[in-house]
Amino acid sequence: MSIDSTLRPAAFLDRDGVLNYDDGYMGTRERIRWMPNVANAIRRLKDAGYFVFLFTNQSGVARGLFTESDLITLHEWMRAELTVQGAVIDDVRYCAHHPDGTVAGYLENHPWRKPKPGMILDLMKHWPVRHQGSFVIGDRSSDIEAAKAAGLPGFLFAGGDLDAFVADVMAQTSVR
Repeated sequence: MSIDSTLRPAAFLDRDGVLNYDDGYMGTRERIRWMPNVANAIRRLKDAGYFVFLFTNQSGVARGLFTESDLITLHEWMRAELTVQGAVIDDVRYCAHHPDGTVAGYLENHPWRKPKPGMILDLMKHWPVRHQGSFVIGDRSSDIEAAKAAGLPGFLFAGGDLDAFVADVMAQTSVR
């Protein structure tokens, strides 16, 4: 994957509750139910020149509900499903850790675990993200807290048509 060195704004999208319904510990593709107009929303962002990133807490790994390998396979499948529809996610970060888990090696309050901004900051370190115009969309207060800690505006998504929501957020954050 080659990374464009031109600074561009980015949309940081939470996974469960934003891209797909949050039915609890989504470790396999059979459990994924896409939010309405997800591909349209991502295409809208890409067409406007945004990087599109997925960032997600996945404590199901720490809790022993699925493996990190299962999670990586799921993310690869999700990206492939969206790419077929012309909706490209540039990169993914996840935090598989949780201090109350049961799987050794994942039992910590990791710096990537939202509401900490670690995943966002790591993506910004590895991609030429322009702060101005960038934003976070999440469905929980921890997503919005992570956005704030990274110096970005955060928008709370309550479900429904993701494309319409993204269009509204882009209008609010557009650089004039």
